[in-house]
Amino acid sequence: MKFLDQVKIYVKAGDGGDGSPSFRREKFIEYGGPDGGDGGKGGSVILKSEQNLNTLIDYRYQQHHKADRGENGMGQNRTGKNGENLILKVPLGTQVFEEDNKTLIYDFIRSNEKFVAATGGKGGLGNTRFKSSTNRAPKKFTKGTSGEEFIIWLQLKTIADIGIIGLPNAGKSSLLASITNANPKIANYQFTTLNPNLGVASYDNKEITIADIPGLIEGAHEGTGLGVKFLKHIERCKTLLHLIDITNTDLEKSYIQVKNELKNYSSDLLKKKELIILNKIDLVDHKVVKEITAEFSKKINREILTLSTLKKNSVSKIKAKLISYVS
Repeated sequence: MKFLDQVKIYVKAGDGGDGSPSFRREKFIEYGGPDGGDGGKGGSVILKSEQNLNTLIDYRYQQHHKADRGENGMGQNRTGKNGENLILKVPLGTQVFEEDNKTLIYDFIRSNEKFVAATGGKGGLGNTRFKSSTNRAPKKFTKGTSGEEFIIWLQLKTIADIGIIGLPNAGKSSLLASITNANPKIANYQFTTLNPNLGVASYDNKEITIADIPGLIEGAHEGTGLGVKFLKHIERCKTLLHLIDITNTDLEKSYIQVKNELKNYSSDLLKKKELIILNKIDLVDHKVVKEITAEFSKKINREILTLSTLKKNSVSKIKAKLISYVS
């Protein structure tokens, strides 16, 4: 399934049904009188958040969505049937914007939330409604009102407990595959990950959602590389897992480069909890790993963890640490 995190759609609620101008015409009833029923209410267009969706691709090829119209009223005081509501499912984390794509209308932050994007029109009144002591045979009735119609934008910001960030080819996808049920593309070249990937990790009867964010390079906040397109997905993560390839010649530079991109995009990202991990330690001698880790930790004054996705024991330790960061 392709990933799509922004789409423009047109929504149109159903119009209300017209009231009926009917009169009674039974053979053995001397005085007939009005018996026109009201029109039915038009269906509304409702957006509903779904936990198991992670893309807006369904709306890429179908951009016009209309709810059913209410039925017209009928004789014998029969009210027209209401139009069916149209339910549009969207991923958790979807934001709804007006046509300008700037004014936020609604933000889905919980599963099974509902938002009425367009309200159905009201049904018209039948002529029975206008009967009075002075007007025993009214011909007056009203038509149903039009349903609302809008052009709206849907933008998806991934919601996850932990977001994996780092330079391209740091091993983010390998980590996600080793600790969750996700199957991201893994290859030995930069920008293997072109879209955010989500996975669920289970450890000690607890579950956490992890997002693999495409690699950040210098200038990402201005659109370089995959750029600002995916930086927005980090905003929703509770904790950031900063993954660094231990074979990089300058670990401090690699670390600061990614941090600067986060800062330039939004200073609020620097306030999030951060877990720093040196990856691919299986490529370096054990003693050298200890030396590099100690030196790097001293330079940035932070706790540093190490990882080899090829070793189950190493992966299990990281899982336990991740659980403690979000619990």
